[in-house]
Amino acid sequence: MASITLKNIWKTYPGNVVAVNDFSIEIANGEFVVLVGPSGCGKSTTLRMIAGLEEISEGDLYIGDRRVNNLPPKDRDIAMVFQNYALYPHMTVYKNMAFGLELRHTAKNEIRERVMEAARVLDIEHLLDRKPRALSGGQRQRVALGRAMVRNPAVFLLDEPLSNLDAKLRASMRTELIKLHRKLGTTFVYVTHDQTEAMTMGDRIVVMKDGFIQQVDTPQNLYNTPRNIFVAGFIGSPQMNFIEGTLEQDGSGYYVAFDNDRLHIDPLVKPGSLDGYGGQKICMGIRPEDISDDADTVSSRPGSVFRAAVEVAEPMGSEVYLYLNYNGTMLTARVAPDTASKTGADVMFAFNAKSAHLFDPGTGTRIGQFDNSR
Repeated sequence: MASITLKNIWKTYPGNVVAVNDFSIEIANGEFVVLVGPSGCGKSTTLRMIAGLEEISEGDLYIGDRRVNNLPPKDRDIAMVFQNYALYPHMTVYKNMAFGLELRHTAKNEIRERVMEAARVLDIEHLLDRKPRALSGGQRQRVALGRAMVRNPAVFLLDEPLSNLDAKLRASMRTELIKLHRKLGTTFVYVTHDQTEAMTMGDRIVVMKDGFIQQVDTPQNLYNTPRNIFVAGFIGSPQMNFIEGTLEQDGSGYYVAFDNDRLHIDPLVKPGSLDGYGGQKICMGIRPEDISDDADTVSSRPGSVFRAAVEVAEPMGSEVYLYLNYNGTMLTARVAPDTASKTGADVMFAFNAKSAHLFDPGTGTRIGQFDNSR
């Protein structure tokens, strides 16, 4: 096992194309860290620099206490699992898993011991004599993981390993990977564009955009206190709603003024941290689960009620997604499955005043200091 330290890492391609911009993070020994972001944000490039498959343009990379900038991949004590599995089609599962150890001239009895142990952990003992073409996608992914495991690496690097699987299998493999990490206690660095994978698997998540780190935090902190509009919109499904208005304040609290409404908000911020924003344009974020059409809820929150047209009601089984038109702004609400709101209806809604997130519409950054005591 080993820690990983990236200090001011840059990746610049010819033509001064910057793929990764001043990336710094310390990953603790045994931690599961997920790099997440849209395509082209630099997450896979960062992983490949850790692996030694991409040259670092600037900065320092340490695995444990060794600076490894110029070490070849084979000397970094890492194992990488790819999106496309990268199995040898002419070899059996056993041979695929053993091949790397054979190249290192490991004793045959040790190779067999390691392969059988990895196969037992991954429940693929019955597949050892098959070739990859006779395996399902999930089985191939387990073989790829087994091939990495037998090396006993200090670090596992996983580049979108579940993206080729169907939704049901992805969910089950997420659980298997979490269990595997706990069992091995090895440092995992995992790349994905899927925020659901990131939220369910990572001890910490690194949210990236355009080569920059947007925020590094635990899944719950990213959800509760996103640093900017990008993180707020990227983390959570369906994504956070955003409405632009003017922040107002009087003796009874804060309000956001829209075209036809003055809605009371009670954001979880420290007293005085919004001073100076009164009368200024702000962007208010509210998550779909914090918008309610329940009659009792609406009647209990008179200052936070608004009327919107239901453009589409989408039943999801355990809940219903309502797509609303509020004065030309599209909003999404997650409501109970027995909702009376129907497509085409004008309905009264209320939002949870304590769950409002406020952002500067120019810079996109969060305003107001979060108050953990409330």
